[in-house]
Amino acid sequence: MALKILAGLIAIVLALAFLAPPVVKLKDIVLGIVVMIGVVMMVVDFWQSLRSRDD
Repeated sequence: MALKILAGLIAIVLALAFLAPPVVKLKDIVLGIVVMIGVVMMVVDFWQSLRSRDD
């Protein structure tokens, strides 16, 4: 279970590190909103995978 949490957190941090520079450099509000929607979907999926008992 700890490996699942660690892998999920690393994936979220790496995705944010990958998506943040274009959003900051371009300063486009719509692009930022789309990226945030994607990040929220990723966090929800991570949360649901932790709550499932598939282990």
